[in-house]
Amino acid sequence: MKLFVFVAFLAVLVTIVSAWTKEDHEIFDLVTALEASEGKGTTFYSWLDVPSTATLVQINKAYRKKSMQLHPDKNPGVKGIHERFARLGVVATILKNTEGRKRYDFFYKNGVPKWRGSGYYYARFRPGLGTVLVFLTVLTSGLQYLVQILNYKRDLRRVELAIQDAKLAAWGPKMEPLQGKRKVKVNLGGGPRQDEDGNVTAGKMLDMVVEQDNVFILDPSGSLHLLDTSSATPAAISRTWFIGLLISGIRKFYYSKENSQKDVDNEQSVDTVDRLDSPASGAATHSGASEGEEPRQAGYAAAVKAGGRRRKATRKR
Repeated sequence: MKLFVFVAFLAVLVTIVSAWTKEDHEIFDLVTALEASEGKGTTFYSWLDVPSTATLVQINKAYRKKSMQLHPDKNPGVKGIHERFARLGVVATILKNTEGRKRYDFFYKNGVPKWRGSGYYYARFRPGLGTVLVFLTVLTSGLQYLVQILNYKRDLRRVELAIQDAKLAAWGPKMEPLQGKRKVKVNLGGGPRQDEDGNVTAGKMLDMVVEQDNVFILDPSGSLHLLDTSSATPAAISRTWFIGLLISGIRKFYYSKENSQKDVDNEQSVDTVDRLDSPASGAATHSGASEGEEPRQAGYAAAVKAGGRRRKATRKR
């Protein structure tokens, strides 16, 4: 019943907010600007110095008198006089109009609402595309981080409960530590339940080993894995989608840069080896050297490629 009343209240509130027109928004702006310029609590009527029951003749007379006082020609150099004079004209126009005065009198008697609808604020403080994207990024990342915190707390409770159940199964109700290792089965899937055939089955059972204050998970291969609070993954800003995307992009950039540098180094090494292996007969012939020097150069290149230096030949006497 309370939920129904709350939903009905929201529906009525939404209806009222959506019923505010463009003219209402103009009145909201005028009231705010008038109080900021002339003082808090200033109304259209008090500014014109007429009662709220003033006739159209009284309003026209008060407007002419006020306009002469606020005319920019009579107030040279006065800061904000042009804005005040223009505002006076708009106020008088609203009060002279039957429908406009009726709308203003409604807010005059009931007060201007503090929350004026999302459309009102969006129209006056319309954010750019960049601002919207930043807001959505921060909002979604914050929500994701909040979910991580909730999941971490839930996992901590599960780990602590599993450790407690394992020790209870190994030590008994007195919870007095026993020497040696004790293999137990811990139910992780809740209490017994009935399957489709009506048979009572236990929840998900997990093999564990309790050794003094330590609890281990026993996998099918026989390996033991310590179970403690560090098994739960804590929340981290770096694991939110936007920060994770940045980190992944930076890693890929540096990885590709390192690979490119390695490729350049490999190409330079191959070019060096190719120059050493290439025949030097053409260069030797043009320089006037004999063709008998080709084997010497080829032998020197092979020796350099093998990582050593060619031994100088000794002439026998």
